[in-house]
Amino acid sequence: MDEFRPVPDALAYLRGSWRVTRSVRDRTSGAEGRFDGVTVFSALDEGGGGGGGGNEGGLLHRESGTFVWLGVPRPAERTLRFLPGPTPGTADVRFADDRPFHDLDLTTGRHIADHPCSADLYRGEFTVRDADHWRTAWRVAGPAKDLLLTTDYARVG
Repeated sequence: MDEFRPVPDALAYLRGSWRVTRSVRDRTSGAEGRFDGVTVFSALDEGGGGGGGGNEGGLLHRESGTFVWLGVPRPAERTLRFLPGPTPGTADVRFADDRPFHDLDLTTGRHIADHPCSADLYRGEFTVRDADHWRTAWRVAGPAKDLLLTTDYARVG
């Protein structure tokens, strides 16, 4: 199905809690893994500047859950920052330490983003299915990795 739901404001759409299911496949070895958890997008407290309500300061993305790889479960978590992007309704996604990750524009309901990491390239496709479901699919290709990571998000509550 190639129908996508346009989102006029990515930060407003993402705000809240999402159930997360991610499959990870190593295309070289054939090994597969799975992450199950929750992602919460909450107001980013910039602490001392540009205050105000809404999404002016962006969102803090906190993901936590369990990653099972080769049958071994491990706790897993990550934190990202989703800042207002260069045009209204878009986002500038950054790692917790403020390094750039990728841009995000969901105004058509679909977005492709690239992230070079050493000699490998991460290419992500973001698709919005409806008000409560979206997906990311990252293909990682290069000399160090050949992975496919597919994540489905379902709004909680």
